[in-house]
Amino acid sequence: MSSSSVNHLSQPCIYERKSRFMKWLSKLFKGGSSSRGITSGHQPQFLGDENMVWRAPVRSLDDRSRANKEKEELDRAIALSLAEDLKRPQGYRWRSDHDEDLGSSLHGNLNSPYPPYAPREYYPRSYTICGGCNREIGTGNYLGCMGTFFHPDCFRCHACGSPITEFEFSLSGGYSYHKSCFKELAHPKCEVCDQFIPTNGAGLIEYRCHPFWSQKYCPSHEYDKTPRCCSCERLESRSARYISLGDGRSLCLECMESAIMDTGDCQPLYHAIRDYYEGMNMRIDQQIPMLLVERQALNEAIEGEKQGFHHMPETRGLCLSEEQTVTSILRRPRFGGHSLVGMTRQPQKLTRKCEVTAILVLYGLPRLLTGAILAHELMHAWLRLKGYRNLSPQVEEGICQVLSHLWLESEVMPEFRNMPSTSAASSSSSSTWSSSKKGAKSRIESKLGEFFMHQIANDASPAYGEGFRAANAAVKKYGLRRTLDHIRENRSFPE
Repeated sequence: MSSSSVNHLSQPCIYERKSRFMKWLSKLFKGGSSSRGITSGHQPQFLGDENMVWRAPVRSLDDRSRANKEKEELDRAIALSLAEDLKRPQGYRWRSDHDEDLGSSLHGNLNSPYPPYAPREYYPRSYTICGGCNREIGTGNYLGCMGTFFHPDCFRCHACGSPITEFEFSLSGGYSYHKSCFKELAHPKCEVCDQFIPTNGAGLIEYRCHPFWSQKYCPSHEYDKTPRCCSCERLESRSARYISLGDGRSLCLECMESAIMDTGDCQPLYHAIRDYYEGMNMRIDQQIPMLLVERQALNEAIEGEKQGFHHMPETRGLCLSEEQTVTSILRRPRFGGHSLVGMTRQPQKLTRKCEVTAILVLYGLPRLLTGAILAHELMHAWLRLKGYRNLSPQVEEGICQVLSHLWLESEVMPEFRNMPSTSAASSSSSSTWSSSKKGAKSRIESKLGEFFMHQIANDASPAYGEGFRAANAAVKKYGLRRTLDHIRENRSFPE
């Protein structure tokens, strides 16, 4: 939340037309001037309808008792005027230039030889210039606020431009605002429910904010079953419904644009990433099956895996080593409202022909995320096929995350375009798939790629997060080949 200083002012200005109090003063001065006498033949000078005295009469000592009586009457008049003000509804009250100040001055300076106010031409210039239009206020109504004076119609909201007539307003950065306008301008709104984020028990505005997308939302949405995209992690807003994948996951419409939905749809990408490995001098000769599966099928395969390799809490891919029967998605489902229907599944018996039985990946993820998962799992396969044994989770998962990150860089970052990329894969199947399915990357697809890289780089888990950062530092310092050679010999990263 902005830390700018904001003042909420109540009763900022009070001004009213000539009150009964002023009319009473007019009578008081008219009556007083005739009874006390004027020295040197100078008569009282009245200015317009305000009945302001410029030259005050000099009173003799014999008139002190009469002056005290008049002072008591003046006190009573002021009290009556204030009582009338209290009966008025809250809001702005109008006053002319001198009403309130004249009463206060006369109250304390009845014995002063000089009048409390000079005529308008003697006023300081700043008292008569409007802070809104920079024109002279004259003898009309005015509003005073923070040392500046305005015509009533010139005291306006900096946001909407309309005059401020409410009882309270907000002040920020030297500008005045309607409280409602300032709330719209400065009070954060939830990007999920589109309501102002409420204050907590301590009176503070508390909200959650995604570290990459900067999506702000009410804390309650983390617990009220609001759908979250399984790809980009953004919460579903009230204005954009997500697609249910049928296995407990939801996908936002932006991620759905490039989602890969069945095994056949994923084959070109899989072969393109194998080409990427070959371009890194890490060719994989064995033909390893690759299947797209639902979440339940992936979890069952993990339970049947005896080696117990370490995976993230939400497992999205698996390098399978055991013989199993896995149900894969043969044909992509159709859209049916906000869900998918008509999915064709096929059980498939996986037999072990080498150290790696198959690679499994969750269906329904965007192309770049699916590719990052494939690059990670293919690195597991490469390590096993090349005889890397008994590696710690931090070392194995860390180096696999490095390959995943490198592939994303080659797809997203312009400075990595000269590296082997699936976008420019030499195989005809890859080229056909790339032009028909992917084509030029959209802005949101590039942003998704940056997010997936951000996820890898900022993962907090010991194996995936700390492992990646240690492996990435080694690769940047010694290169990928020397780092892999050191891992083979020492089962650790070079320092």
